[in-house]
Amino acid sequence: MASASLGKKASSSMPKAFTFVGMAIAALFLVVFGLDLAVGIPFQRPAYGIVNIGFILGAGILGYISWTTLRNLR
Repeated sequence: MASASLGKKASSSMPKAFTFVGMAIAALFLVVFGLDLAVGIPFQRPAYGIVNIGFILGAGILGYISWTTLRNLR
């Protein structure tokens, strides 16, 4: 009986943890590739601007999906 209640509690917090991890990764990618596009730090490759834009768009989409999922879990 005790293991069943423990499993439900752990499983209900796991999706929230995944959404927070998704938002953290999205924020990290947004900062890193945004800085690379704007200033050239940390990668310093101006020829890969389209790649930076792709990663910024992907980070925005991941952040939005994580945020809406977190709102639906509450």
